[in-house]
Amino acid sequence: MTAPVFVVQDGVLRVGTVTLDGSEGRHAVSVRRLRVGEEIVLTDGAGTGAYGTVAAVEGKDRLDVTVTEVRTEPEPSPGITVVQALPKGDRGELAVETMTETGVDTVVPWQAARCITQWKGERGARALAKWRATAREAGKQSRRLRFPEVTGLMTDKQIAALLADADFAAVLHEEGSEPLATAPLPGDGRIVLVVGPEGGVSPEELAAFAAAGAKPYRLGRTVLRTSTAGTAATALLLGRTGRWS
Repeated sequence: MTAPVFVVQDGVLRVGTVTLDGSEGRHAVSVRRLRVGEEIVLTDGAGTGAYGTVAAVEGKDRLDVTVTEVRTEPEPSPGITVVQALPKGDRGELAVETMTETGVDTVVPWQAARCITQWKGERGARALAKWRATAREAGKQSRRLRFPEVTGLMTDKQIAALLADADFAAVLHEEGSEPLATAPLPGDGRIVLVVGPEGGVSPEELAAFAAAGAKPYRLGRTVLRTSTAGTAATALLLGRTGRWS
C-alpha cells in the first residue's frame, strides 16, 4: 500500500528532519496512528513531495519525519479544467471529490441560469470553502502532490473568456452531434469542459459559449448527472491524452 500523504506549509520540504504538527500532525498520530519506521509523504499541494519515514512521535499531534528524497512534479499537460454547474445539496462536494481523485487540474464553480442552488453572500462563501476543503482532502486521499485549484464562482462572461483562451473547449451536452471520445485534442496546453446543471445548459448560454469556441459534445448514449459527468469526461480525456499511460 502506498504511503499516506499529509500537507505542510510551503518552504519546509527538504532532505533531513521535518516536523509535522497541528491538525495534520493530529490526524497522522491520533487517527492514522502512524508509528516510528512507517513510510510517509509530505506535500505542499503544489507539486512538491518529501518522502521519508516517521522518526519520532510526540504526544497526540506531533511527529518527526526523516526525509530522504524530495521530488517536484511538473505541471501536467494538457491541463484539464472543468466548469462545474452548481448541483443540489452535497452533490457539489461529491463532484469535486471524484474529479480530484480522477485527476482534474482546475474546477470552476458556475451558477448557470437553470441552477437551483444559489451561492450568495455568506452561504456562497461557506459552499466555496467546502469545495476547496474537499479538493484538499481528496488530493491527500488519492496520493496527489499537486491538488486541483478551485476558483471562485465565475460569471458567463468570465467562462466565455476562459473558453476562448483554451486549446480545446467543449460543452458536454446530450444533444451534441459529435462524441467527446473522437474529438481532436491538443497534445499540450489547456482543455476546458463545461458541465451544465440538471436542467441543462440554456440556449443563450450555449450560444455564448459557442461564440467563444466551445462546441457541444456528447459523452455517450446515457445521460449522466451533473455531479458525475465531469468525472467521466476527465477520465476519458486522461486516457486519450496519454496522461493515464
